[in-house]
Amino acid sequence: MDGDCREIMEYIKLFWNHELDEEPVIIFYEVNTDDERSGIRSIDIFADGTTKNIDDLYEGAIEITPIPTVEELNAGIWGEGFHASLIDKEAFDKVWEECFYSMD
Repeated sequence: MDGDCREIMEYIKLFWNHELDEEPVIIFYEVNTDDERSGIRSIDIFADGTTKNIDDLYEGAIEITPIPTVEELNAGIWGEGFHASLIDKEAFDKVWEECFYSMD
């Protein structure tokens, strides 16, 4: 069963180019592609490498919003300040567990 779960999960690394000190510059997403691209977990990564793990993307939300694909994010549909790539589960889990991301 575990093999089936890995096939439906997608991991995205989203770079966000902006000038807002209090907002993350990178966001990792764990996306369930078998459930209308719903977000499972995410990690906000700030310019100093500190992170914020989010285990419920939809807490307090009225409506569940699907996470865009890497192609959509890179096409500028969601804004010009975004660039995304796929990462693997191990990369996501490493940052989740360490609660730090090296900007090097």
